[in-house]
Amino acid sequence: MAVRAVVIEADGGSRGNPGPAGYGAVVRDPETGEVLAERSAGIGTATNNVAEYRGLIAGLEAAAELGAAEVEARMDSKLVVEQMCGRWQIKHPGLRPLAAQAAGLVGRFTAVRFTWIPRERNKHADALANAAMDAAAGRPPTAARVAEPPREVAGPDSPARAAAREAARAATAKATGTDPATTPASWEPRPTEEGTRLILVRHGETERTVQKRYSGRGDVPLTARGRAQARATAARVAALAPSVAAVVSSPLSRCTATAEAIAARVGNPPVRPDDDLIECDFGIWEGRTFAEVRDGWAGELDAWLASTSVAPPQGESFTAVAARTGRAVDRLRSAYPGETVVVVSHVSPIKLVLRDALAAGDAFLHRLYLDTAGVSVLDLYPDGGVAVRSVNDTAHLSDL
Repeated sequence: MAVRAVVIEADGGSRGNPGPAGYGAVVRDPETGEVLAERSAGIGTATNNVAEYRGLIAGLEAAAELGAAEVEARMDSKLVVEQMCGRWQIKHPGLRPLAAQAAGLVGRFTAVRFTWIPRERNKHADALANAAMDAAAGRPPTAARVAEPPREVAGPDSPARAAAREAARAATAKATGTDPATTPASWEPRPTEEGTRLILVRHGETERTVQKRYSGRGDVPLTARGRAQARATAARVAALAPSVAAVVSSPLSRCTATAEAIAARVGNPPVRPDDDLIECDFGIWEGRTFAEVRDGWAGELDAWLASTSVAPPQGESFTAVAARTGRAVDRLRSAYPGETVVVVSHVSPIKLVLRDALAAGDAFLHRLYLDTAGVSVLDLYPDGGVAVRSVNDTAHLSDL
């Protein structure tokens, strides 16, 4: 039976850098420290960094084979940890395909955290890597394997693993505001007045959306067409919701301008800015076209596309964006029971809200297209139930 959460310890090295190289990886139960799997191999002539990435990949593959959902990957390689977290650029072309492969494996888990640890806390993986290096060099082992007392691996229903599963379930429930174990399933439509209705609106057109440039925290205004879209969207929202309790918005001007146009059509409730609704921080990609990013940061882009836990260089991961948009949705559900709230935000936050509302996987983010000034509607119920009523409605924009 699959485990829920595991810890990976990984290492790699070479005799000569480059030289005869090898890696080692250990997968443990996070509660008991029991070894669930080991991986090690020589990889011929390579650099330390290549071997370290190979160790991480081997550990992730082993965790996937065990059916793990949550992973903490611990390494004493600062470079690999920082690059996988998206804080350092991957400048060496030989590391980019390895980082992309690791990011692809990361996408197979629901949550992955990378942690740097000092070498003395990574002795088991280090010993496996050294033995593999010795074998690759045709030498007898120079480092003895770390001895561990024989232990019976905990069964799938052991108290330790049950506690780990419960902790993971609680973390998911806290992040999303819903608990799959208790949320009722229903095929029948529910009365809308029992829940909180969110009308999600993407802001109108800007010059950067026209030019297909990354537009995150940069405060770019609406174009003339974008202002026309905002007015058309205001009329559409007024038709959908005769009574609106609140209009909340990302603090960036392209959203507040769209929100103010909507508020003027639905009774002039004050537009309340919410920092948790701001767009993803795209870091050094801000203002660049997709082609420019592909040319300059191919490996980093592949890693980012493969995993929501990877951030653009100096930017923010979608995992972090989802955490703050989840907080915003929770606040609205609690503050406006039985009422309608208009939420004006950006493409990334709205996609993430819809992903979680539909209980979809991360591939949903790359398959859903949201137009500027598109409207989506969902109902949130006090017991955790969710009903998605529409996604990316753009009929109101047909004459623009």
